[in-house]
Amino acid sequence: MNETPLDKFVAEKGQSEAARLLRVTAPAIHKALSAKRDIRVQELPDGSFQANEQRPFPSQKSAA
Repeated sequence: MNETPLDKFVAEKGQSEAARLLRVTAPAIHKALSAKRDIRVQELPDGSFQANEQRPFPSQKSAA
């Protein structure tokens, strides 16, 4: 399956349509883009879309 970065997916589909396809709100898409989150979108065999976020491990900085 091909992965598309969220910003490219939104550029192709538009923010409202991307939100609808990913089953989230348009403000959630805007917030993810503004925060520059590393989210990849996959088109599934049934034609639906799924988004996954790539995060470093561990995802939280430890207190030193």
